[in-house]
Amino acid sequence: MANLHTEYMGLKLKNPIIVGSSGITNSLANIKLLAEKGAGAVVLKSMFEEQIQHETENYIKKEDNGIKTYTQAPESFFGKRIYDYEEAYAYIHEYAKSNTIDKYLNYISEVKKAVDIPVIASINCVSGYDWHLFAKRIQDAGADALELNIYILPSDFRRSPEDNEKIYYDIIEEVKKYITIPIAVKLGYYFTSLAQSLQKLSESGVKAMVLFNRPYNPDIDIEKISLSPGNIYSSDMEYGQVLRWISILSGRVHCDLSATTGIHNYEAIVKHLLAGANTVQIVSALYLHKFDIISTMLAGINDWMDRHHFENINAFRGKLSSINLENPAAIERVQFMKLYAGIE
Repeated sequence: MANLHTEYMGLKLKNPIIVGSSGITNSLANIKLLAEKGAGAVVLKSMFEEQIQHETENYIKKEDNGIKTYTQAPESFFGKRIYDYEEAYAYIHEYAKSNTIDKYLNYISEVKKAVDIPVIASINCVSGYDWHLFAKRIQDAGADALELNIYILPSDFRRSPEDNEKIYYDIIEEVKKYITIPIAVKLGYYFTSLAQSLQKLSESGVKAMVLFNRPYNPDIDIEKISLSPGNIYSSDMEYGQVLRWISILSGRVHCDLSATTGIHNYEAIVKHLLAGANTVQIVSALYLHKFDIISTMLAGINDWMDRHHFENINAFRGKLSSINLENPAAIERVQFMKLYAGIE
């Protein structure tokens, strides 16, 4: 059997498969089963920054005769307060009722006692909030690391690229003040200069970047002429963009890389490791194929490594990263070329 052990943010993992933040990881029973099936680590379901503010600062002051009043509400990127939107208020209000801060912190402690794999807490962030009210409590609860889920859609015409990117640095800098456990940042790809921006972010003190955040995208129902939900789950064809950027960034950034989106089989995992990823995160594959997919993936990686005579992951990690390719254009070229497509 090949040695699948790896390191991620300084944490020792028995293999590179991490279960990403999702409803799946909001259940202690699920996490126990995921650990039994072989998961290398888990990222707990995210707490929302708005929810944390709701509880710790009580800026939703009162609800008087059906008229809600607010104080210190964060601004959205359209200049309106988040809770000026009724749906946003309702969601956070209902979510907070069943997922309080204390419940989340207790859950971290329970999970740590129940499994022997690294447990990574998660916060869904939108601003450089005063994190001393919560970040250190996550650390004290026993989390091995913290993943900051940050996705700034640059849709406000009044904000410059620098304004948007500053939010990332503000969040990271604020959290770093209060915790010593490693920090990962989960990112989207909306940057003016993606390579340069991610390289700079890797120098901010984070120990890993998770690429890429898969956002909710709406669809349109042409019969009802209204918005409808887009695809919730990724498909096994969606990993291409992640694979390219893992390869481009590997060896050129100052932190670990974790790949996520479209990873549904062992082949995709091997590809991302060859491109230079330290780990991968899976979610949709678990929803679509159930938890046994982890065992299947691990067996596939083992068999592949045996066939190619690799004793451990470090023996092949990054062999196909851009920095190690004779012809980097093979991974960086974006125009359609019949040579690669194999058609005339």
